Amino acid sequence: MARINGNSALRFALTAILYFVYVISLAVNGRVVPLHPYLNGEEKPISNIFDTSKYGLFQVGNGLANTPQMGWNSWNYFGCKINEKVIRETADALISTGLAKLGYRYVNLDDCWSEVQRDSKGQLVPDSKTFPSGIKALADYVHSKGLKLGIYSDAGAFTCAVRPGSLFHESDDAKSFASWGVDYLKYDNCFNLGIEPEKRYPPMRDALNATGHTIFYSLCEWGVNDPALWADKVGNSWRTTNDINDSWASMTETADINDKWASYAGPGGWNDPDALEVGNGGMTYHEYRAHFSIWALMKSPLLVGCDVRNMTAETFEIISNEEVIAIHLGFKEGKFMHMGLMDAFNELFFGIVYDNWFLQVWAGPLSEQRMSVVLWNRCSKSGTITAKWGTLGLESSTSVSIKDLWKHAYVSQNSVSSFSARVDAHACEMYIFTPSTLSRSTY
Repeated sequence: MARINGNSALRFALTAILYFVYVISLAVNGRVVPLHPYLNGEEKPISNIFDTSKYGLFQVGNGLANTPQMGWNSWNYFGCKINEKVIRETADALISTGLAKLGYRYVNLDDCWSEVQRDSKGQLVPDSKTFPSGIKALADYVHSKGLKLGIYSDAGAFTCAVRPGSLFHESDDAKSFASWGVDYLKYDNCFNLGIEPEKRYPPMRDALNATGHTIFYSLCEWGVNDPALWADKVGNSWRTTNDINDSWASMTETADINDKWASYAGPGGWNDPDALEVGNGGMTYHEYRAHFSIWALMKSPLLVGCDVRNMTAETFEIISNEEVIAIHLGFKEGKFMHMGLMDAFNELFFGIVYDNWFLQVWAGPLSEQRMSVVLWNRCSKSGTITAKWGTLGLESSTSVSIKDLWKHAYVSQNSVSSFSARVDAHACEMYIFTPSTLSRSTY
């Protein structure tokens, strides 16, 4: 950068301070998430629980995201404390633990990988202290493991950590990402200058497509302008919520908000309620298991957010559950299985804070009239939750076999009319319901 001396330096500093305060206010104001209508006393329409009318659109036309993305993201655990050693070791850990074979293929850098300023040619450059070998060398290493590298930028003047954003630099930055061999871009929403996201996000889509290099495009607009309604032709996934944090309250609220947009997700483009917090220490084992189960059922991206180099056996048990992952991927013989969501509140309602009111049934259809069902106890005491056939769209006389995906065993061979289970506080149980006339061998 050219040096600025004397009075010019002072004027530049004052201007920069004023501009910084202005864009900070815009960014903060932009992250206010409206109250979800179902948390405001409105009843969810049961008649539309399996509405798949918006499914099946190939959003960006780049051939990606036939299933929701799986991998790892640096932010939830490391924040800005990332470097190339951490990323290389994370790639190694995904291989050595077997997680990569289960589908966790993306190794995604979040904010703070770049220098705080562009170079003299206006180009993004990696932080010379933390990524001295450069992003191209890092991508080559990750690719040598059979994995894919993701990177982060922002549809604003700066990233959320005040590194250079890509607003008005879309073409140059997309070319850089492509030349480095990047496979995935998370595109954030900070310092957006008050420009509507519908105008800010398409230019990067066009720039990425123009490179001729296939890059998964993940919009991180925080759900402010309801991206599920317009991002289907822009990105491969879109954030529907504000940032998650490692707490039960944040996780449950995030799930509720994301649920509103269930019918807009499908091959090519997915709702994104943010990365997983499983293993970061802020929730219990049961809470993390519920977190993973609901994210899988919602077909949300499964991006691990903990330090996989040092995860506990419990964390590994949760994120490596192949039967739950199979529900998340939703395939049978190469065909996508539509998943809707529902809350069974036949005698229950929103808006009252009381221990025994928040017992939920979430479900999604699979192939051949089967379905995945989660009984989720969001109370602070254990409780019995009942899934009634009528609520699930089944005839009351239908005989159903039920497999528990966490116990990996059948818990019933011939349930009729309803199924009940005792569920621990802040826990869930996840099942496959199979009508008795159908095969139980596949998903």
